[in-house]
Amino acid sequence: MGEKTQAAKDVEILLRGVEEMISPQELETKITRFYREGKPLVVKEGFDPSAPDIHLGHTVTLRKLRQFQDLGHEVVFLIGDFTGRIGDPTGKKESRRQLSEDEVLRNARTYAEQVNHILDPEKTRVEFNSSWLKGITLAELTVMMSRFTVARMVEREDFGERIKTGKPVGLHEFLYPIMQAYDSVALRADVELGGTDQRFNLLMGRDMQRDFGQEPQVVILMPLLEGTDGLEKMSKSLGNYIGVNEPPFEMFHKAMTVPDVLIEKYFLLLTDVPEGEIRKMKEETEKGILHPREWKKRLAFTIVNVYHGEEKAQQADQDFERAFVREETPEGARKLVIEASQHTNGKMWIVKLLKMTGVPTSNSEARRLIQQGGVSLSNQRISDPDLEVNIQDGDLLRIGKRGFFQLFIQ
Repeated sequence: MGEKTQAAKDVEILLRGVEEMISPQELETKITRFYREGKPLVVKEGFDPSAPDIHLGHTVTLRKLRQFQDLGHEVVFLIGDFTGRIGDPTGKKESRRQLSEDEVLRNARTYAEQVNHILDPEKTRVEFNSSWLKGITLAELTVMMSRFTVARMVEREDFGERIKTGKPVGLHEFLYPIMQAYDSVALRADVELGGTDQRFNLLMGRDMQRDFGQEPQVVILMPLLEGTDGLEKMSKSLGNYIGVNEPPFEMFHKAMTVPDVLIEKYFLLLTDVPEGEIRKMKEETEKGILHPREWKKRLAFTIVNVYHGEEKAQQADQDFERAFVREETPEGARKLVIEASQHTNGKMWIVKLLKMTGVPTSNSEARRLIQQGGVSLSNQRISDPDLEVNIQDGDLLRIGKRGFFQLFIQ
């Protein structure tokens, strides 16, 4: 098979789930050169460790990096320990809080451990952008900044919107896309990945590489993954996330709460199930051959299998069936006795009920658990922290990953 034919096949593989690629033709040219000369492409993605945990939303691009590894290329997992202290302004309505060096490094270590769930550690090069950014002189920075205009910067929707509404934009925030662009120069990146919200930053990398006499990187933009609420981008702060380190049962249960309209997207972006098989399951569901719940269970099983293995995925499936379908008490559920003086005709404030378990230690913590979507009573998610709930003997109260409580009413 000729180099060009093989390169075209690789590009077809790499296009799975991609929102935009700039450009497939450039990527095919680069991969053809790889097969001819044997030099792997340098494929880069930067991560600003603003929080310690990785969820499935982060894995959309990580899985694409793994595809490049499997095709023989060099992946650079770039930790933005320097840029992370500025904070990526992308999509933000106000300036981010600047992190300390200790916070960034602590989060970075946790990040690096968790990505081994997806990336091959033997084929992953970990870099810290402080290695080159700390040494930039003011004169060098001035030259870099002179290549971009204020008009270009305010083309960004988030900057433009904040200026229009009178919210401040710090000058240091203009530095962020410039520093990220310079990362591509320092690494001589052939490809850079990011979510669709990173388009501006990644295209600036192409421009700066040209200015430095380098061949511009191919930009691959992946869709942003909605969380389990089906509305907002997956985020820990919104409570609509599935963490890669979560226990099998919790991961399975959260996947079962994903709206039906997102099942196809989750299969495409979070699993290796062939696209033809995904289409077949979707068609069978639409025709009534496959029940939507069974399609969703296949998704939940597949996701747990990726991170915990088949045996634990099967156990999570069985535990879910027992707890939520047959409404049996899961193993390990704790007993919670509600005395007559603690409820009024079977009604009780949900925050008070949570505090009785000893899990949240304050009303504010209980409210936060509820608002993050981690509380359900008899398989009904509770979203209102001011709700008076009806409680019955034998009800199951679930509090996130912290377990089940079976209620005994006196």
